[in-house]
Amino acid sequence: MKPLAAWPAAERRRIAYLFTDIDDTLTLDGKLPAVAYTALERLAAAGIRVVPITGRPAGWCDHIARFWPVAGIVGENGALWFRYDPQKRRLLRRYLYDTETRARFRSRLEAIGRRILEAIPGTALASDQLYRESDLAIDWCEDVAPLDEAAVDRIVALLEAEGCRVKVSSIHVNAWFGDYDKLSMTRLFVREVFAAELEELMDSCCFVGDSPNDEPMFACFPNAVGVANLRRFAARLRSLPAYVTERPGGLGFAELAEALLDARDG
Repeated sequence: MKPLAAWPAAERRRIAYLFTDIDDTLTLDGKLPAVAYTALERLAAAGIRVVPITGRPAGWCDHIARFWPVAGIVGENGALWFRYDPQKRRLLRRYLYDTETRARFRSRLEAIGRRILEAIPGTALASDQLYRESDLAIDWCEDVAPLDEAAVDRIVALLEAEGCRVKVSSIHVNAWFGDYDKLSMTRLFVREVFAAELEELMDSCCFVGDSPNDEPMFACFPNAVGVANLRRFAARLRSLPAYVTERPGGLGFAELAEALLDARDG
């Protein structure tokens, strides 16, 4: 990973779409710092369309799509996208699977979650599990004492043995049924909202993230950036972003925003 300062200004100037993780990318120590939210507002004012790509639940996505200065949001690691249409004053919701299928998957995941909690001491369901439509989130360090790497690997192995797709974020182990991830739903969002194929826009796109569940995005986006705290997961990743910020979390996001805006002003 090269320092963010090594990213040529001419390439930064082309960025019109910024896809971003939320936890430990926009946030810092579990909070959304003012500099990160201000950066979102400044990017939107400059015409850069920001789309959070997150493992957080549908319930959170409803709020974020309505109230944040974003062009839409992809949630639950790719199970859905939401977008608020200010002209129609309406929240548009797009799920990959229908209501019946989501309910069937959710029932299976609830049973699996109970078995995980019994098998691995110190785990808990994520506090936002109640607001999820399509996935199971096992807390390994958000509201529980942080588990070691061996325990996280065991959670992953047990979930994979149940036939789940699994991704590790900086706070949760997420599991779901279905053939999707952050990248596949990002492609669908771009097709349905921006009326283009992601590859057609790639020179004008950037992704920023911080953890292993962002790896499909890092692998796809030539203009990918990791905030500084990504370094703690570097050994677990086969695909790293091209650039890395000096500062962690939301401070690193603000650093990236400044780099993009400075290139436009230069």
